Amino acid sequence: MKFFNPKPALLLSIYLLTGLVAFGQSKKVDFWLTNLDKSALFQQQAALTLNRHEVLEVPVVSINAKKRFQEIDGFGFTLTGGSAQHLMAMSKTARAALLKELFSTTGNGIGMAYLRVSIGASDLNEKVFSYDDLPQGQTDPEMQHFDLGPDRNDVIPILKEILAINPKMKILGSSWSPPVWMKDNGDTRGGSLKPEWYDAYAKYFMRYIQDMQKEGIRIDAITVQNEPLHPGNNPSLLMLAKDQAVFVKNHLGPAFEKAKINTKIIVYDHNADKPEYPISILDDPEAKKYVNGSAFHLYGGTIDALSKVRDAHPDRHLYFTEQWMGAPGNFEKDFPNHIKNLTIGATRNWARTVLEWNLTSNPQNRPFTDRGGCDRCLGGVTIDGDNITRNAAYYVVAHASKFVLPGSVRIDSGTNATIGRSPDDKLLNVAFLRPDGKKVLIVMNDSDTEKKFTIRDGANFVVASLKAGSVGTFVW
Repeated sequence: MKFFNPKPALLLSIYLLTGLVAFGQSKKVDFWLTNLDKSALFQQQAALTLNRHEVLEVPVVSINAKKRFQEIDGFGFTLTGGSAQHLMAMSKTARAALLKELFSTTGNGIGMAYLRVSIGASDLNEKVFSYDDLPQGQTDPEMQHFDLGPDRNDVIPILKEILAINPKMKILGSSWSPPVWMKDNGDTRGGSLKPEWYDAYAKYFMRYIQDMQKEGIRIDAITVQNEPLHPGNNPSLLMLAKDQAVFVKNHLGPAFEKAKINTKIIVYDHNADKPEYPISILDDPEAKKYVNGSAFHLYGGTIDALSKVRDAHPDRHLYFTEQWMGAPGNFEKDFPNHIKNLTIGATRNWARTVLEWNLTSNPQNRPFTDRGGCDRCLGGVTIDGDNITRNAAYYVVAHASKFVLPGSVRIDSGTNATIGRSPDDKLLNVAFLRPDGKKVLIVMNDSDTEKKFTIRDGANFVVASLKAGSVGTFVW
């Protein structure tokens, strides 16, 4: 029997035709770039073309959308009292333009979708306060004197303006300290929560959530205590893991349940050097049933500690909630460090959020509290009247927040060995699949030389190049 043997040209035509049927026309890949020398600062580049032409002579960053990990809630900052104060001092026109840039998902907006606020004062307020401050010797277990007070001057008005731009914004509330009358040292700084006031403190959290809701501001989640192992800040509180477990399982959790409050309870909210802290709480089933997940900072430890907590309790979530940059700033160091450890590192270790510390600062890095407030905390943007300076943290957040929309899922990505080559561990990367079906890949060249590489998505390929230390976000 004779078999038909089509000519090579005909075979090529059939191959190209089936390729077009299967994949449609070549896709355009949007490309946004930041270079360490600031020659490009989150600037859109000429679109690349994703097609079926395979390239093997350079390292390959492969995407596998079938392998999926955690859902993403969003990227953003902490809106401190000081940050809100700077924004309120701007003219209405300038403030509206800046907030639209920060929170809008259209035009030149970078689409931040998640904010952290302090429950009461943080160390970046002018003065320390709680929502139930009383004269010495007085107590208020029923929260009859509870009042959002100082936040009505700045934080609440700014949140309302932000929510008008992005009504789906998620907000995390974190407490730096309970009212002084609940503490064993009678001071805003340090000390521990007296056991007899555990119920009162649970009511304090409830009132905060309920009163913010009355203002039209839904609190999506709370962390029980900011940096519970750092009692040297002002305000602050020492709360050991065993005490936080008791507070959550016997007081806060049952109070939320009884009041039908669905705000998430997140534990720890401190450095990655103590993963045993949240693990020990989650090891207690009576506490765990009330806990949505654990939050981390990275002033100690390594970012892979988040995965240790996830391995121990894969049914609970991880959040990255704070990392500062120090004034006056060092772009060449700060920008790649935060992309490497947070944007890429935290998300590859199961974080659903990545939040930078304070949204705005002024040229003097004020306000901050006495006896422990941060006097060198550089904002994502520096505000001087109506003049804006965008700092490194702004660009760190923008590279993810504009493209990785809430509800996106992290998907598998990594560098593959090419012919005669080993995997390239200097092309750091993370990838996401958005709800609209688009894919996002963030790549950082963590080497000292420019690198050319191929992005591979199934049978589709595109070639890109990044200078040493540069970061690219690719969307298709």
